[in-house]
Amino acid sequence: MSGAPTAAPAEYDAILLASFGGPEGQEDVIPFLRNVTRGRGIPDERLEEVSHHYRANGGISPINAQNRALKAALEAELAARGIALPVLWGNRNWDPYIPAVLQDAYDAGHRRLLMVTTSAYSSYSSCRQYREDIGMALTETGLDGLLAVDKVRQYFDHPGFVEPFIEGTAASLAKVRAGLAAAGTPGAPVQVLFATHSIPTRDAEASGRSEEQPREFAENSAYVAQHLAVAEAVMAKVDPAQEWSLVYQSRSGAPHVPWLEPDINDALRELAAAGTKGVVVVPLGFVSDHMEVLWDLDTEARETSAELELVFDRAPTPSTHAKFVAGLVDLVCERTVANNIADRPAMTALGPWYDVCRPGCCANFRGNKPVIAEVGSTVGLVSAATGTRP
Repeated sequence: MSGAPTAAPAEYDAILLASFGGPEGQEDVIPFLRNVTRGRGIPDERLEEVSHHYRANGGISPINAQNRALKAALEAELAARGIALPVLWGNRNWDPYIPAVLQDAYDAGHRRLLMVTTSAYSSYSSCRQYREDIGMALTETGLDGLLAVDKVRQYFDHPGFVEPFIEGTAASLAKVRAGLAAAGTPGAPVQVLFATHSIPTRDAEASGRSEEQPREFAENSAYVAQHLAVAEAVMAKVDPAQEWSLVYQSRSGAPHVPWLEPDINDALRELAAAGTKGVVVVPLGFVSDHMEVLWDLDTEARETSAELELVFDRAPTPSTHAKFVAGLVDLVCERTVANNIADRPAMTALGPWYDVCRPGCCANFRGNKPVIAEVGSTVGLVSAATGTRP
């Protein structure tokens, strides 16, 4: 999004690493799922039915351990650059909960935080919901007007996020081609599948749009357009002639509600029927190996591929890749007075994305909530000098 408005650099006290959260034992699974589905009236019996992937993993989501590792990697990168900003970590749906982390930050003397989330793309669940969670937490704790929280831009096309996928896709493609050669079918058709979390079609169409800028995007969705643009950027570096497509996973919710398609398993069956012999699955929508990656891709998609006799390999997520960690710190430096980085790289024509979202961007169809980092919002703003609203 060439020419997207930027926020003036500011002085921050700490970085807030915000993520989804996940259970850390069998007894946590249902309480965690209650948090995720709060307000939707879903009974525990139904939650138990959808808990199988957590139950099969001992009730433990890998996301918390991954965020601890990312937090440590960010701290090391900051220290190496001589940047004295502590990294705090808060979750939307499990301990450490965002409201408690904000209260602890304020009690420790912090007055202005810069949030980095573990979601790179634009949609309600991957951007606005984080901004709402902060807005509600500030309001409910009484910290609104006392503690400022800003947010770095969505980083779907930042080199720090994209380049690890380029490396991983190239390596996985080489593995699949080698596997086909070993099977005596060198040159057999291979497909690269870029996988991301499916979302309701209505949310997809609202992504990236706002009250003042109803922009047009590929396939009528910023969420889809961003993934397509990043996939194109990856394949332009890996192999421009290689066939690829965008697929979806982890659909949930009522069957009658339309979600983004095709599902990865349906796509695998269609590819096999058309003569494809090898697949590379790239978890383009994920920062690290969340449960959705381990279950939907490493378990279900891998099993489907085995049934179809497809040579299969799954590329890694950025996780704590040095380029990704450095890229997140670069995003922080875009917003800071000290160690400021004025250049804002983007590997697609869609970026760099907004520092502050447009009014109503990625609409919440369940109703309005307090929200930070949005033009016109007064939530999460304080004067650095007085600790009161400017």
